Amino acid sequence: MEKILIVALAFFAIVIFFKCVRVVPQAENWVVERLGKYVATLNPGLNLINPLLSKISKKVDIRERVLDMPRQGIITSDNAILEVDGVVYFKVMDPYKSFYGIQNLEWAIMNLAQTTLRSIMGKMTLDESLSLREKINKELLVVLDDATDSWGTKITRVELKDIAPPAELAKAMALQLKAERERRARVLEAEAKKEAAEKEAQGVKLAQILEAEARKESAMRDAEARERLAEAEANAVRMVSESLKSTGGDPLVYLIGQEYVKGLTKISESQNAKFIMIPPDILETVKGIFGKK
Repeated sequence: MEKILIVALAFFAIVIFFKCVRVVPQAENWVVERLGKYVATLNPGLNLINPLLSKISKKVDIRERVLDMPRQGIITSDNAILEVDGVVYFKVMDPYKSFYGIQNLEWAIMNLAQTTLRSIMGKMTLDESLSLREKINKELLVVLDDATDSWGTKITRVELKDIAPPAELAKAMALQLKAERERRARVLEAEAKKEAAEKEAQGVKLAQILEAEARKESAMRDAEARERLAEAEANAVRMVSESLKSTGGDPLVYLIGQEYVKGLTKISESQNAKFIMIPPDILETVKGIFGKK
């Protein structure tokens, strides 16, 4: 009988020991009550409690959590109706406040976020609501974080997922955007054509300038060549004249004969020329023309 009692006491002691030991996971805090009153918050790791008088009332997840805001209709200050939804990121910082400060934490945050969002966007126009999303997120974050401080909760981020206008308004906006894109395309096309025309005109002007300069350069070179040729012919005539004078010849007869020979040469190169008759007294003929004996 004594052995049975000892075994029973040992078994009871073992059960009590395991009831006293509590291993809290890393991502949780446990709220402990004794006789219905809060006594402690168990942190992650090994903890000991009184299993006869104390109990675990709440296991609180201390990780950052995401709460979806369901889609709701919001009327802007210019009476436009928008369908808006979003997400709220929050984290429990004080398990005691989150458990005893509010009955249903997630439900309370969701309803507070929806009513605050309606209040913020209700003061804005349609265009402001569509273009100032970042401002709405920041303002909503400040209000929620301040309101949930007494619940031991930190609102870390708020994001609006979708802001959808009514179907008719969305269609009108799409048409407006299409018209704006087409207008910009026409402007860009006109600017491109204008730029191309300006470049083409500049190219034509430059080509004309280059052509004029080329003609000018060519004319100057031709004039220079003619000047040099005339100078060379004058020098040649002077040298021939001096030479003929020293021998008693007539320079004029020489020049006329030279031109005569050139003319005969051109005649001989003609395709129609068959025979060329050169009079034997050509020199006397030339002299007779100018009255020379």
